[in-house]
Formats: sequence, structure tokens, C-alpha cells
Amino acid sequence: MITLEDIRNELQKKLQLDQLLRSVEVHADTLDEALADAAVQLQTRVQFLEYEVIERGSDGFMGIAKKPWVITAYETAEAAIAREKKKKKGDASASEEDSEIEVIQDKDAEFFVHYFDGLIMLKIVPPIGNGANVDAKTVISSINTGESYQFKEADIKRIVEKGDTEGQYEQIGTFIQNPVNDAIISVEVTMDEMTCSIIATAPMADGGELQASYIERQLEKQNISVGINEEKINAFVDKPVYGVPYVVAEGIKPVDGHDAYIKYNFETDRSKIRIKESASGQVNFKELNLIQNVVEGQPLAQKMLAERGKSGKTLYGRYLEAKNGKDIPIPLGKNVRLDTDGRTVVATCNGQVLLSGSKINVEPVMEVESVNIKTGNITFLGTVIVKGNVDDGFNVKASGNIEVYGTVGNSHIEADGDIIVSLGIMGRDEGTIKCGRSLWAKFIQNTTVDVEENVIVADGIINSNVTCNKRIILQGKRAAIIGGHLFATEEINAKSIGSNGGGSETILEVGYDPRRKQRLDDLQARQAVVVHELEEINLNMATLENQKKMRKSLPQDKEEALGLLYRQKGELMDETDAIAAEIQEIQDYLRELKIIGKISASGTVYPGVKMYIRDVKEDIRTEIKSVTFYLENGFVRQGKYEPVSDDVKRTPDGYSAN
Repeated sequence: MITLEDIRNELQKKLQLDQLLRSVEVHADTLDEALADAAVQLQTRVQFLEYEVIERGSDGFMGIAKKPWVITAYETAEAAIAREKKKKKGDASASEEDSEIEVIQDKDAEFFVHYFDGLIMLKIVPPIGNGANVDAKTVISSINTGESYQFKEADIKRIVEKGDTEGQYEQIGTFIQNPVNDAIISVEVTMDEMTCSIIATAPMADGGELQASYIERQLEKQNISVGINEEKINAFVDKPVYGVPYVVAEGIKPVDGHDAYIKYNFETDRSKIRIKESASGQVNFKELNLIQNVVEGQPLAQKMLAERGKSGKTLYGRYLEAKNGKDIPIPLGKNVRLDTDGRTVVATCNGQVLLSGSKINVEPVMEVESVNIKTGNITFLGTVIVKGNVDDGFNVKASGNIEVYGTVGNSHIEADGDIIVSLGIMGRDEGTIKCGRSLWAKFIQNTTVDVEENVIVADGIINSNVTCNKRIILQGKRAAIIGGHLFATEEINAKSIGSNGGGSETILEVGYDPRRKQRLDDLQARQAVVVHELEEINLNMATLENQKKMRKSLPQDKEEALGLLYRQKGELMDETDAIAAEIQEIQDYLRELKIIGKISASGTVYPGVKMYIRDVKEDIRTEIKSVTFYLENGFVRQGKYEPVSDDVKRTPDGYSAN
């Protein structure tokens, strides 16, 4: 029967074991690096660690908002007990309670008999737990017999009864040693001076075996002063390994410090939030919440300091420098400040937190009932919410997002972020929409639209000029494109395109990015100029170098001119590398567009529609149903309708998907 006292004793032992365990919190780019760093700090091996993930790492997006792994690493119970047991061997004052900690596994006692300098020596390692003790007869039977070997059984029994030689060898007899037959060793050190091994030759008849002191003297003769592992040497003496390299010393490897980084307390990955649809595929924008709200004084992010590197040493004591982690500036934007610790970024006002580039901003939110004669035009550094309509002739410009619960008329609407118009846009041939990210609307009619990312419309786009750098998606029951000129870099997807009776001309273009193409042309032109300049500089440098070689020296002005040419060449070479990298990036992007440029209709494409996929034109002359147009081998092909991919269907930033 288990008593209360038994439970108390078990809890006391568990508490004592927990107190032995050490832990450390580690930050690193990968989980493996974090575990390796923890092993160094706890002075143990990775296999003797357990860990808890505090924060999973992330590569971020294009290097932005990169997050390291954060773990708390612990010693295993076995490692902690072994460390404490070793510590108590030299501590006579260790408490009796500590010695009551139970070991994990039982282990029999061990004994070792060796022959050093004419002496027969015995070492006994006591059992662990319920392991068996050493038997004197077994020890005696293992000793060499012959005229050269003499020992007293009484001495052996006395030592065996003691049960523990406390890690030392004790004499139990003598033998006549033949030094010619002694064991010998050679010492080998790797080229990087970080690993030292010995190769031992076994003793022959009546030869002496290797002692720890002898091995250490051989290392000292080789000037090895760092990283000598006494435990390994003692283990070798106990159980010699002959004819193969045996590591006895290792240098201290340098450990580079981790770079500083920013730990964000808000969502920085704008693509994680998905759009919420009803069973019919429609979106109710009134149920969405535009803002990631923060309040004044709220911590937004914290700079995690760079770590200093830990230097190392070679076996010969040569210093190995470690790199310190790189510091980074704290990305302070608008309406934020540093807290008293100098590392925590806090909001200075209520509003929406945004990561613009690399800077943390808090954008205040402005709410108005409507934009009309009472408000005038609105220009606002933040997010604007219009609960009613934007009347004809009035403009709204915001550095954040714009949300309009009603309609937008003949107005100019411009936002650096997203634009959401719940009831639609009626531009009356003069209205314009310019959006730094994506546009959501119920419909767009007689309006000029310029969007950096996606245009997502529920009902239709009618007689409008729409340009976007990604996709135009119509996903409602009446998702029709009728008239107008629509351009999308990646894809146009609707239910129907054109009209049954003809009417207004409908032109669609995909698969081409004019901004990137213009940038490519500019870069290639600049690259040609730089190459020409480098040729002239190399020619001038060669002339001056030849003069210097012939005359042994140059006048001061020409020497300065030569130095200037070297600097100009270095700058132009750096510019050439940067231009080449950007050209490669743009070319890769344009090659990708050959694959993703497409036009799709789940319903009908009517005659009269004109399509351009990259630079290839296609006139639609007959009705075509459930089709996707794409470019293949320089021709526009027709395939099975491809629905919209889920990665487009995200909500505006700050909205919840629930």
C-alpha cells in the first residue's frame, strides 16, 4: 500500500532531480543550429538534450520579417545525474539526500588489471543501482601467471571488498618488466591543429602498458596545451585500443554570435489571411474588419540583441577569432517610439499597425459618414473609412487603406494599401481608382483603374479601363466583362466575356509587364554604357602602368590619377554586378510570365472579343464556353476552363477570415 510518506519521498526526489537540470534559451536561424548552440552553452552533446519550441522560425518573404527559431533546451535526466555524480567524487561534504537520487539503469561493477612499470595494478569501478559486485576469484583468474608475476591474493581480496578504488589504480603485485617490449604510442595532429589522436602499439611479453601520465607527457612534448581530454585518456588506459587512431585532445572551436533581429508582435505576412466566401461564392464586405488595431503604449516589436561570438583555441593555444553577431537598426516609422529599454517599439497613438518596407508604422484611422460638400476632399496619412458614399467630384487619398461602405462616383480614389468598395464604382467616364495593393468592389463601371496587385469584383466590369500587375478576378453570379480594355500581368478570370449583341469593344491583355520590361531596357542600356567606360578605364590604367614600369615611378599627379582609375573601376565593377543580378531577376520573372499568362471564362466568351497574350493577338469569332486561353509555341491555344487558384482569394489586410 502506498502511503503519504512514500508520495512525499518520491516528490522530494523528483524535486531534487529537477534542481539538477540546467536549461538555456537559444535563438538561431534553424532548429539544428539552435540545438548545436545549446549543446555548446550547456557543455554537453546534442543527444543529451531535450527541447521545447518557444517560437517557430520563418524565412520571411524576400528576406523581410525573417524570424529565427527560439527554443528552450534542457539537459536530459541521465546527463544531469552523471554530471552531479562526477562532481560529488571530489566533494566530501555532499549531502546524504543528494546521494539518494535514483539512477536510471542498473550496471554491474567493473575491474581493470594492467601492468605499469613493473607493477601489477587493479582498478575497480563500483556497481550502479542493483548491479553485481566484483568477485575476487574473477580478478585473480585474469592476472598473468608465470615466474615473472607475483601477487598476494589477500591484497586483491582486500581491495575487492572495499569495492571502489575511487578512479585510481592500486598495486596488487609485481612483475619483471622487459622495457624493450613496452607498449609505445605515436601522436598525430590534424592540419587545422584542432584534433589530436594517438596510435598505440600493444606490448609484447613482459612489456609494460601505457599509463595516463605517460600519454600526457607525450602530448606535452608535442606542445599540446589545450583541449586534453583526461576522461578519454583514462578510458584508453582502462580499455586500450591498439593500431587505430584514438582521439585524446580537441581544440576549442569558435562559435559565431547570432545577428540581431526584430521580433514582431503582429502579423507581418500579409498573404496568410484568406477571403471569406458564402456558399454561393459571394463576399459580404460589410462583415469584414479592415484594421489590425493597436492602442497607445502597446508593444509592437522588440529588437533581439546580437550575440557576441565565443572565441576558440587550437591544441597549441593559438587564438581562433569568432565573429560577433551583426547589429541592425530598429525600424521606427510613423507614430511609434522606443520604450525605456531602448529595444521595444511601442505605439504612440491608437490605430493600425503596418509594416511598410522594413519600418513599423501605426496608421491612425479616420472615419467619416460620407465624402461630400461637408467634408471636401480628403487627404490623410492613414486609413480612411467612409460609412456612406463618395459623391461625384470629391476625392479621397490615403497612405493606408480606404474602405467605402456605399458607392464611389465620378471621383479620384487613391490609396497606398487596399481599397474596398462595398456597393460598386460608377466613374461616369472620368472617375479613377489608383491602388498600391489590391482592389475589391461589387462592380466597376466607366472607370479607369490602376492597381498594383489584384482586382477582385463580384458582379461585373463594364466599359472600364483596368490595369493590374497580377490578376483580374470576377467571382460572383453575374461575373461579366462587357466592353473596355483590361490588362493583367498574370490572369483574367470571369464568368462571361463580351456581350451577345456585340456593342462596346472588349479588349483583354495578359502575360506582359510593361514596367518590368521598361526597367529591363534601362538596365541593359546602362550596362552597355558601363562596359564602355570600363574599357576606357582599363586602357588608361594599362598606359599608366606601362609608364610606371618603364620609369620605375610616376609623377604625383599621374600616381593620383592611377589611384582614381582603380577606385572608379571598383565602383563600376560593383555596379556591373548589381545590374547583372537585377537583369537576371527580371528575365527570370518574364520567362515565368510565359507560363502563367492566361484568360479564362467559366461561362461564355462572345464573338468580337479581342485578346492579347503577350504579343500574340486572338480575335474571337464564335461563342466559346468554359475555356482557358493560353500561349503555347507562339500561338494562342484553348483548353479546359481553369478555376481561380486559392492563393488569390485573400481578404484585405487586417480582416479576419472568421
